[in-house]
Amino acid sequence: MRSSLPQRRSRRTVLVAVAAATMVALTACGSDSDSDAEAASFDSETSSSSAFPATVATKFGDVTIEKKPERVVALGWSDAETALALGVQPVGASDWLAFGGEGVGPWAEGKYTEAPQIIGTLEPEYEKIAALKPDLILDVKSSGDQERYDTLSKIAPTVGIPEGADAYLTPWADQTTMIATALGEKEKGEQIVADIDAEYQKYADENPEFAGKTITVGSKTSEGYGAYVSGTGRVNFAEKLGFKNNPTVEEQREAGSFSVSVSSENLKMLDADLVTMAPIGIEATDISEDPLFQAVPAVKAGHSVVIDDKNISSAFATESPLSISYALENVVPLWKAALAK
Repeated sequence: MRSSLPQRRSRRTVLVAVAAATMVALTACGSDSDSDAEAASFDSETSSSSAFPATVATKFGDVTIEKKPERVVALGWSDAETALALGVQPVGASDWLAFGGEGVGPWAEGKYTEAPQIIGTLEPEYEKIAALKPDLILDVKSSGDQERYDTLSKIAPTVGIPEGADAYLTPWADQTTMIATALGEKEKGEQIVADIDAEYQKYADENPEFAGKTITVGSKTSEGYGAYVSGTGRVNFAEKLGFKNNPTVEEQREAGSFSVSVSSENLKMLDADLVTMAPIGIEATDISEDPLFQAVPAVKAGHSVVIDDKNISSAFATESPLSISYALENVVPLWKAALAK
């Protein structure tokens, strides 16, 4: 009995020592982990801070943002989705395609933790914008109107359209780069542009039959038919895949124009290797069942697509860093099938 007692005490002492050592090790690991997290957070904040002051060149001159914006209002076409792609949630945003809710398409769902205040599009509600107390306003893909810019810039530093751009024709890559710079996320913006360019190239390589083919990209509203010109988002999308915009449409374009009106009597002007149309405010059947549209040679041959899915049509029109992948995934198969007929 006496001889076993010291052994039990010795064993107990060892167990206590092991437990103490384990606690020290765990505490040390926790301290290292916490220190690493704090260091990473510090590095991120330092990197972000070092991006400011940031200067963005625009049609209205250079705009300087002194420090990282915390309350951003995004008014231009797809400016809000571009900000979301960069990890910034606007407190106010315009809903150009009437998505409702948060004002973004399904490809951007879940990007907001708090819904933004929805602001008017063509005529932004300046009092509502001012009430949001923004420290940055994005109006990068917009009308480029001087009075609009002057009014907005009195509320907060405003990044308007780039120098040399026409109304609503800011290329998505320029839009992304400008907004990324203004938000202190220049490197992230460059990576987004590179990734999307690579995705376009992937789809172009997988569909070599698109190269050099002519395409008409148009729409029909209650007022009639129209075809988009080179430089607009929908045509840019097609050209990145190898298509060439309908030369007849390009011949009819006017400086600064977004599209060319096409009368019902002149619908053969739409003819190309591929014709793609989208309904705006009307039913898709108002296009597909129109005898005059059916008489267009490409349509008669089956080389046409009428996009009747609102989400696909909207993704195609939005041309944001978040919508492009969705559009590629859904539009390219439609075009491939139509050309194969």
